[in-house]
Amino acid sequence: MFNLKELKKAVEQISQEKGIDAQKVFTALEMSLAAAYKKEYCQKGDVVRCQFDQKTGGLKFWKVKTVVDETTVRIPEEGEEEPEEAPRSRRGQEPEPAEEGLLPRYNADRHMFLKEAQEIKADAQLGEELVFPLEMHDDFGRIAAQTAKQVILQRLREAERDSILDEFRNKAGEIISGMVQRYDRGNVFIDLGRATGIMFYNESIPGEHYTVGDRMRFYIAAVQEETRIPGIILSRSHPKFVEKLFELEVPEIADGVVEIKSVAREAGSRTKIAVLSKGEGVDPVGSCVGQRGTRVMAVSNELGQEKIDIIEWAEEPVKFITNALSPAKVTSVEVLPRREARAFVPDDQLSLAIGKGGQNVRLAAKLTGWKIDVRSQAKPDEVLEGGVASGAVEEKKTGDDGLADF
Repeated sequence: MFNLKELKKAVEQISQEKGIDAQKVFTALEMSLAAAYKKEYCQKGDVVRCQFDQKTGGLKFWKVKTVVDETTVRIPEEGEEEPEEAPRSRRGQEPEPAEEGLLPRYNADRHMFLKEAQEIKADAQLGEELVFPLEMHDDFGRIAAQTAKQVILQRLREAERDSILDEFRNKAGEIISGMVQRYDRGNVFIDLGRATGIMFYNESIPGEHYTVGDRMRFYIAAVQEETRIPGIILSRSHPKFVEKLFELEVPEIADGVVEIKSVAREAGSRTKIAVLSKGEGVDPVGSCVGQRGTRVMAVSNELGQEKIDIIEWAEEPVKFITNALSPAKVTSVEVLPRREARAFVPDDQLSLAIGKGGQNVRLAAKLTGWKIDVRSQAKPDEVLEGGVASGAVEEKKTGDDGLADF
């Protein structure tokens, strides 16, 4: 019999340290004891279960058999060799299901035919599990103890993984603070407390340096559940990161009075955001800029001095495109079919409208969703180099299969 007081104390400690429900720790304990009992006292194919009495500290063991017939199991032919034991499932005792289309092989250690089962229990049905009490033992050999240790560690890892997933599953799309843990082949690993997040190379801000121990903010781009370790994909280059930062800095956005309609970003260089006021008398641009530019400056500082243009969203395409090309002053906009537009600007505004390497018109096109062709007001028929940009927005990728290397 266990020292119940000491055991409960240990379970509570594990539960608090790993954020696991105490009952799951007791379940892991029962699984490990069942594995040890089977290793020491039962046959290879037996299914053994254990129950731990949390009031008395006592143990009970059962052997479990499933009721079957010729339609649910495959009867081995005479002379057919016994295959190796099927791999264990995550529950630790029952074997994995047979391959699709192939019935599981009958095993007398874990199966019982319906007719035989009804002799023991008159109303026994196919698929029902019958339990048979086993003699109480609490003296296990070294190998059995090692098996128990492996099972309980595995169960605790699974419980901790599920607990982490429960915590982060609904946090995708939010901002989180973390500490740079290490840098490996372009990928940055971030300590998030109970979990470790990963920021792939293409999710970092170009030119930004990361030092171990630095505390920074990150955007949770995705949470991958299929991997052995929950994959928490982080980003600092995602356009949504800018949007979430403004939500933190601008109360009007957090309250829904001002809405961010669209964001176009070239991380590390420049971002354009379009905002709309839903409250009468509220200036959306002024709300985001803040008094003496304090609000937009706070966001820019978080992004490593990235330039941010805040423009007012408009439903009318001509006005929206005109605003999107700021700080250039647009003389007129000609709307064409297929969401294409030509913007005419004075010669002294061409460099501002197009931007270095075509960046300004490129961001304006992404922000509006229109293909924009910037032309000189003096030479309206001349297509300018770098003056045409498509409004198609490329889908943001959040990583690759690199998590398999965790």
